[in-house]
Amino acid sequence: MQETWAHRADLAEAAINERHSARVWGIPRTNLAVVSWPPTTKERLLHHWHYWWQAHYLDCLVDATKRRPTRARRRIVANTINGIRLRNLGPLTSNRYYDDKAWLALALRRAGALSQVPMPTVLPRLEHNIVDGIDSLTGVLPWRTGETFYNVPSNGPAAIMMARTGRLGQARTIVEWIHGNLINDDGLVMDGIRMRMHGPELVENLHPYCQGVTLGANLEIALALREKAGFAHADGILDMADADAVDEAMPYITRIRSLVQAVAVHMATPAGIIDWQTGDGDGGLFKGILARYLADVAVRLPSDNAANRAAKKIAARLVLSSAESVWNRRLEVDGLPVFATDWTADARLPHNFGLAPSSLPEALGVLRIDERDLSVQLSGWMLLEAAARVSTYAETQRS
Repeated sequence: MQETWAHRADLAEAAINERHSARVWGIPRTNLAVVSWPPTTKERLLHHWHYWWQAHYLDCLVDATKRRPTRARRRIVANTINGIRLRNLGPLTSNRYYDDKAWLALALRRAGALSQVPMPTVLPRLEHNIVDGIDSLTGVLPWRTGETFYNVPSNGPAAIMMARTGRLGQARTIVEWIHGNLINDDGLVMDGIRMRMHGPELVENLHPYCQGVTLGANLEIALALREKAGFAHADGILDMADADAVDEAMPYITRIRSLVQAVAVHMATPAGIIDWQTGDGDGGLFKGILARYLADVAVRLPSDNAANRAAKKIAARLVLSSAESVWNRRLEVDGLPVFATDWTADARLPHNFGLAPSSLPEALGVLRIDERDLSVQLSGWMLLEAAARVSTYAETQRS
């Protein structure tokens, strides 16, 4: 199955790059993904700037390059970084939304770690800008500058970034805030807290995105603490250097196990298919983000006890069952897949593909097909890259 999922991920990559990839205003050595297919003229010209969609496009390009490095893949990664910098029309820090900036910081650091792709020189400034945005009273990030809404979509990816860049104390403060304030009775992560004149107002909305980044942040912190203690991540072998750090890691690992179970019970079918409805637009990315970090748990959570092994197995099942469903329910256009926004349903042909409008509402763009959005297709590609990663890991464990 390892080669099967790698091949399917290759086809997802080809579909996105063939349908969406384009130079920025025709300028050489640039690349971005057009946000819909088939695109309108405004979309083709990148009239509206989808900063964080492009960050996830870059992340998917990095996934493919890590899985099977080629010169062509490294080139498109470099060109996409150039395209993001150009289209932003100013410094990458000139964005009010901390979730946007955190996602781009994560993708840029992963890209810069690739062989023969230089670490972007703009990255340290972007990371510092995010850290500088932490509110001194709450200890966490607002959703955007000048805002009094503190949410998981901003703080989750920021905590992952902080843990990966040695800012472990700040990452832990954020994760403690999430678990202290935003876990509901089912064990799922709610959206955030809005500060009102009369006091804090809990925003109870549930999104797959929030579960994914909370898993990712807990995992990065736990692994950093275990590394400090002398654990080998792959097999859990202990060369005890710091027993306190081992004890410190356990709450984060316990939270991962509980959250994986909650997702399996409340956000997936009995067969293990993630079935939370997210639609198009920004929501189109939400399930793919969850799949990315479930794969991280399946591959990177240490296997040194039965509870961890059970959590890894559940996470792997959620990824592979969802990927199987999405693949089996895809459409094909010119031999390349179109993925459904609903991972339990058949994909629909993107609006008005190759046809004249069949009705006045279609002609006016009133009716939308979610599958037309780049976000939905990126989610499918993210899921297949996650499945390729999980299946590769499973093969190595069997050998």
